Amino acid sequence: MNILIADKFPAHWTEELKKRGHSVTLRPELDETTLPAAVADTEVLIVRSTKVPAAVINAAARLKLIIRAGAGFDTIDFKHAAQKGVAVCNCPGTNSIAVAELALGLLLALDRRLYHNTRDLNAGKWNKKEYSKARGLYGRTLGIIGLGHIGQEVAKRAQAFGMRLMAFDPYATADTFARLNITPMADIYTLAAASDAVTVHLPDTPQTHGLFNQKFFAALKDGATFINTARGGLVNTPDLIAAAKAKHLRVGLDVYENEPKATDNAFDFAPFADLDCFYGTHHIGASTDQAQDAVAECAVNIVDTFAQTGNFLHKVN
Repeated sequence: MNILIADKFPAHWTEELKKRGHSVTLRPELDETTLPAAVADTEVLIVRSTKVPAAVINAAARLKLIIRAGAGFDTIDFKHAAQKGVAVCNCPGTNSIAVAELALGLLLALDRRLYHNTRDLNAGKWNKKEYSKARGLYGRTLGIIGLGHIGQEVAKRAQAFGMRLMAFDPYATADTFARLNITPMADIYTLAAASDAVTVHLPDTPQTHGLFNQKFFAALKDGATFINTARGGLVNTPDLIAAAKAKHLRVGLDVYENEPKATDNAFDFAPFADLDCFYGTHHIGASTDQAQDAVAECAVNIVDTFAQTGNFLHKVN
């Protein structure tokens, strides 16, 4: 099969696809504007963060399968793909641990203000009195919004720190809450009011887009921590900035509402510059060697299954 990989992909899995008889082209520099010209003979398209709009699908007359090498698939026009008879498959659960590790890393870093500590030391400043004011995580309440693969991995790790857990997810079963010793909450606002920290693990859909807005942030405790390692579109950024300033929130983000492309090298930091305690990362939640290897293996399995049986693993459309 003719396979185009329009993103970074582990070299040994690229070679494995070739060993299995496929013709593989690796073009990680492609984006949504240059991709249409590159897909004419493509039967299988594999992407990570590269967007796949309708124009790409229309330009690929032989396209049968799009694989999102990751969990979320909101960067792909999967509805248009279905209309064109193109299957869209994803790799659920393969990067859950990596994202959960980053969420907990941000939580710990914000609690101990690790960046501020390091910044002052690098500037030759010793301020032990100020940085001895950490709150600590033990016995604190962590609210988890979204109890899928990632939310559950976050819960397991937070329990190791002795945190009390509550969550909102209307699709999670009672067994899931009981198994992880998590208190179910009726809505995100009740959860916000009862939590010392909130971490978000939802897809960006018409129902969830902009869900975290002035109403939600008004429900948070003063000084609470808010973490989003899911999708930038879930958060109304001006509302978050206003609440963070008014309520001295600690904010940890890996994703942003107006996020640069992977190929860009500039980011508009201005909205966050005046916050008391903001820690941001470069949308790297799933970017560990372990996670990328697992995602690539899943993508290869999807290709193999389709090539051998005509069936689609993890089809989302």
